[in-house]
Amino acid sequence: MSNPKIGIIVGTTRPTRFADKPVEWLTALTGERSGLDFEVVDLRDYPMPFFEEPVSPARTPSSHPVAQKWAAKIASLDGYIFITAEYNHSISGVLKNALDYVYPEFVRKPATFVAYGGVGGARAVEQLRLICIELQMAALRAAVHISRDQFAAVLQGEKTLSDFEVLKQQATLMLDDLAWWTKTLKAGRS
Repeated sequence: MSNPKIGIIVGTTRPTRFADKPVEWLTALTGERSGLDFEVVDLRDYPMPFFEEPVSPARTPSSHPVAQKWAAKIASLDGYIFITAEYNHSISGVLKNALDYVYPEFVRKPATFVAYGGVGGARAVEQLRLICIELQMAALRAAVHISRDQFAAVLQGEKTLSDFEVLKQQATLMLDDLAWWTKTLKAGRS
């Protein structure tokens, strides 16, 4: 039996995004684990237009080819880690747009979060949890919040995310919870 597949969804597309640093750090941590297969899913690879579908994706899939490719990728995964910046106390527009394009592909799958920005991206995660619940995902409590001081130190090149033991501890708890929920919900879906 193959391992459950987890998508590490990069939730920003700006050329100067910070997201690549937590993705690199998290990918190194997930490489040390067994029992789950991890894959980076970058929204830059799914340039969808602004959502203007005539019907909700809960009832009818999008006819847009990139949205169909996005939906197929989401369907192929058993759980998700969203790497999210905090933009104006919420998530990026491109992430919200991507989430609006799919529905049944997310149902009954777990999601957790690695966030950065004001107050460790907590307000973005709060918004993202609400969206995940509406998409019938199991939004997990354990997450990684990169504080403003940690963010600044990494951004200025003074430190790396690996220098912060507390982040590794948060990530370990998050990944342990994600493994349990992924395996449990995958068994339930089958």
